[in-house]
Amino acid sequence: MDTVHIENEIAKLNISERLHLIMNAWDTLAKDHNLLPMPEWQKKELERRYQEYQRGDLEMYDWQTAHEELRNKYK
Repeated sequence: MDTVHIENEIAKLNISERLHLIMNAWDTLAKDHNLLPMPEWQKKELERRYQEYQRGDLEMYDWQTAHEELRNKYK
């Protein structure tokens, strides 16, 4: 089945069916995340950030605080 046909079929679904489909699609991507190649630059950046964290050089925020700050910033 080609992607145009799939897109047309998705368009026929009601909004709750499409949301359910999206959630299922994200779940399948999460299960297979290890199959995606990670570029070397990204590995280095993650390692750099992890080293900063280990040294205590990063300011950490809990999710609620970060979410609140973003909501306030982009009202």
